[in-house]
Amino acid sequence: MVTRRDVLLGGAMLAGAAGAYALTPRTQLKLLGRRHIEDVVPKQIGPWSFVPSDAFVLPKTKGSLADRLYSQMLTRLYEGPDSIPVMMVMAYGDLQSDLLQLHRPEVCYSAVGFEISGSKVETVDLTNAAKLPIRELTARSERRIEPIAYWTRIGDDLPTDGRQQRWMKLRQAMHGIVPDGILVRLSTVAEPSPETFAGLRAFAAQLLETMAPADRAILIGRPLAAKMG
Repeated sequence: MVTRRDVLLGGAMLAGAAGAYALTPRTQLKLLGRRHIEDVVPKQIGPWSFVPSDAFVLPKTKGSLADRLYSQMLTRLYEGPDSIPVMMVMAYGDLQSDLLQLHRPEVCYSAVGFEISGSKVETVDLTNAAKLPIRELTARSERRIEPIAYWTRIGDDLPTDGRQQRWMKLRQAMHGIVPDGILVRLSTVAEPSPETFAGLRAFAAQLLETMAPADRAILIGRPLAAKMG
């Protein structure tokens, strides 16, 4: 005999199953495709030229969680006459899920002994009135001070903090999408003055202007790339 309680429990189970299905990602979104980051990022960016260096603060990779977080990583130092030197790190993950998601620089730097201060959201002005949301902060240790400007892309979204990043990832999952993601971090060794951060923003703008238009979405998502033209 089927009781009212059985019907209610059955309905709840069906609703739960439907909800689980709705939250099950089913489509992968990979804006990088099968390419390599190093092939789409120019070695000459305006007045800045790539020079070899190993002076980077990086997440531990060998035998660590970062092995699963990032499928590709690019590190380059750019120098130019009358321009600040810029250390650029790009960490790409082809799968952003509840277990695997980009680690923001606040986590990476703190893990190796830096103190974080002055964190705030800013924008980089691009062509056609396009604006890239970024986060600026300062990392300090006994050895050096690094002003940092960075942004993250999760699918086509550009979250500026961890809470936004989790919400945007959940929203995409609800639409059946497993996105790729990339962290673009720009830093230099200097005092964190307004001029220093302006220099990092200028590099970011020049980087995107220099890239092939078809490749910009890899760093900033399709909507913002389309607005740039």
